[in-house]
Amino acid sequence: DPGGSLGRSFGSLGLVIDGFETVAALGAARRDAVTADTSAAQAEVERAGMYLDLLRRHSGRHEALHLRLLQVLPAHAGFGSGTQLALAVGHAFARWHDLDLDSATLAHWLGRGVRSGIGIAGFEHGGLLVDGGPGPQGAPAPLLARVALPRAWRVVVAQDHAQSGLSGDSERSAIATLLPLPRSLAADICHQVLMRVLPGAADADFVSFAAGVTRVQQVLGEHFAAAQGGASYTSAAVSQLVQWLDEASRNTHVGDAGPEHGAAIGQSSWGPTGFAILPSQIQAEALVEAARTAGLICPDLSVRIVAARNCGASIIDARIR
Repeated sequence: DPGGSLGRSFGSLGLVIDGFETVAALGAARRDAVTADTSAAQAEVERAGMYLDLLRRHSGRHEALHLRLLQVLPAHAGFGSGTQLALAVGHAFARWHDLDLDSATLAHWLGRGVRSGIGIAGFEHGGLLVDGGPGPQGAPAPLLARVALPRAWRVVVAQDHAQSGLSGDSERSAIATLLPLPRSLAADICHQVLMRVLPGAADADFVSFAAGVTRVQQVLGEHFAAAQGGASYTSAAVSQLVQWLDEASRNTHVGDAGPEHGAAIGQSSWGPTGFAILPSQIQAEALVEAARTAGLICPDLSVRIVAARNCGASIIDARIR
């Protein structure tokens, strides 16, 4: 409910997936250092160092440390990279210093979770998540529901490397210029989530789940189009691909997935990453291969098939005590 018609703005629906990870390691050092193992991780060194500085300021702990970024999520692409990096660094710092700090506290210290609590809850629990939007005075968004996505279902993730989604000041400016979302559409979104998306996932009723997700994405895509060049998707190539996958899935009988099983499609956050959720690995592979043959996967697009991640982050203490 971006318009806050009942007093609470936003609220989020999100899914944690496997196949894309943030991996960080923290240990003692003679002098402070933040290093990266990949070129993508190198781009996040400055942000990780900022998180480390904030953690020291809030905790009062200042010993020299070496923070190593082994793997990071794509930045500004709809993966929640900032929150996952912040919580990975935050929990490593807390574990190193034997501080009893939960994810909500760490996120607050590091300026995460201002509009959405999905990244925080996802780090903790994984799965399909719904939050109720941030509370008064910026209180963290409460987690309202968590459902494990059926193990057989797959997510086709399409990322356009030639574009990036809005973030920071650009995101705030874009939101400020949007017209209010009509209350009737906010009610439609809530209805779809409560009576289609969540029960569809809980009962492994893919048809209901997919119809609900696609409708939510349609409403929100049309609402945010004014900030995305007039389109429901940031990337035209991603839009063409995921909508083709949806249409093709309705006309294809592969394995256990019968016809008329439209995909659950949409864009993650501001994009440019889009997704198509399908009921099986077999169908996902067949449709992606058909899309490739049809010339719908251009050089700037990367496409991966992944499963849902129905558990939270792994934190390993490798010190000899």
